[in-house]
Amino acid sequence: MPSPANVAHLKLQVECYAGYRGEEEPRAFVLGQTRLQVTEVLDRWLAPEHRYFKVRVQDGRMFVLRHDTASGEWELAALVGADRPLQ
Repeated sequence: MPSPANVAHLKLQVECYAGYRGEEEPRAFVLGQTRLQVTEVLDRWLAPEHRYFKVRVQDGRMFVLRHDTASGEWELAALVGADRPLQ
């Protein structure tokens, strides 16, 4: 598993929920062998080709997930507060 400094752009499998407007929002993602349940979407923002979500998972860690709107792929953009290991 990569160290927190090397997590940028790690491809992820993300489970999403599409609300009434059809915009996908992450509900869980798989990191290595571990499925992490998203308990809260803390922030979200748009860039020209990507959507970003700052999320908190069930153990309190926070991640920034990046969604490529053209390809539909998800990546781990950042681990926020790297005081805990990825696994």
